Amino acid sequence: MSTPDGKKLVRSPSGLRMVPESRAARSPFGLEEPPWVPDKECPRCMQCSTKFDFITRKHHCRRCGKCFCDKCCSKKVPLPRMCFVDPVRQCAECALVSQKEAEFYDKQLKVLMNGATFYVTPGTTEKAETMVCRLSNNQRYLFLDGESHYEIEIAQISTVQILTEGFTPGGGNTRATGMLLQYKKPGSEELKQIKFTAGEDFNSNKKLSATWLAAMHKAAKLLYESRDQ
Repeated sequence: MSTPDGKKLVRSPSGLRMVPESRAARSPFGLEEPPWVPDKECPRCMQCSTKFDFITRKHHCRRCGKCFCDKCCSKKVPLPRMCFVDPVRQCAECALVSQKEAEFYDKQLKVLMNGATFYVTPGTTEKAETMVCRLSNNQRYLFLDGESHYEIEIAQISTVQILTEGFTPGGGNTRATGMLLQYKKPGSEELKQIKFTAGEDFNSNKKLSATWLAAMHKAAKLLYESRDQ
C-alpha cells in the first residue's frame, strides 16, 4: 500500500510503520528498528531478573530490542523516529527518551519548517545577507532564501554550535543569538561554514529566532544519535 507522498505501509514484528518507499527519502532523524534479543537468550527479564514462565510472559522493547517482563515493559509510547503508526511497547528507560523526543516531533519540527529570519554569513566573507531559514517538509534540507538561495542537506551537517550572550557562571540570563554550522557538499570532503545571526532590527522576530535556534540544537542532537546507531 503506497500513498501519494511516496510512503508505504509495512508490517514488522514490532507493529505497523509508514516508511518512505525510497531509502534515500528517509528522514535524517530516523532510527532503524533494532534486532530483537532472541527468546532463547533471555530466560529472565533484562531489567528486574524475573524468570519467564507460562504466567510471566516476555515482551520486547520496540526501541532497544531487549527482553522484559510486562511490569518492566508496559508503556506504549509514540515512536515517530522509527515511523510507527501507533504507540508501541517500550521499556521504562526507552519510553522516557521517546517521551522527551515527542516535543521535537510535536512542536520543534513545526518551528523549523515555519522558518525564521537571520543575517547569514557564508564562509569567510564578512558580507551578511538577510535570509529566511527553514527546514524542508521532508526534513532532508535546510533552505536559506534571500537574494541568494542555499540548500544544505541535513545529513551532510557536521557540527552545529549555538552562539549565546549574557553568560553567567550559573548559566542564567543567556539567550541564543546565532549559530555556526559546518557541513559538506555531496561528493566533497571539504568542510563549509555558515554563520547565522539574529539581527537586532528583527525585534518582532527575536523570540521566534531564539525558538528556531533551540529547535535546531535539538535537531542536531537527534542527527548525531541517528549516525551513531
